[in-house]
Amino acid sequence: MPAKSPDEMIRVWSEAFNGGDLEGILSLYEPGATLVQQSGATATGHAALRQAFTGFLAGQPRIDATTRKVVQVGDLAVTFGDWTLRVRDADGTPREVTGRSTEVLRRQTDGTWRYVIDDPFSA
Repeated sequence: MPAKSPDEMIRVWSEAFNGGDLEGILSLYEPGATLVQQSGATATGHAALRQAFTGFLAGQPRIDATTRKVVQVGDLAVTFGDWTLRVRDADGTPREVTGRSTEVLRRQTDGTWRYVIDDPFSA
């Protein structure tokens, strides 16, 4: 399900992520979108995003995320959020990671919103 407003995006994304729905996740990104990974490296375009998310989803992570602030100007928006991720290490040990995100979204011609830049590890 697409996001119909910038403040709706994190809920829609989290539902796809928690459901392990790779295609649903990718549908929320523009074809040339960039994801900033924890290492600082970037993944740009759906093929690179698919690769980045495929490995990550294999561990069946769960995320709780909220949007703290939305700044919208016309068809562009910047969102700022907080998240808590629950994962299991390779040996099965549960681990919890928290962070702050910054995303740039663009309104599409059909009125839905998609990520242009997704930085889940911003300060």
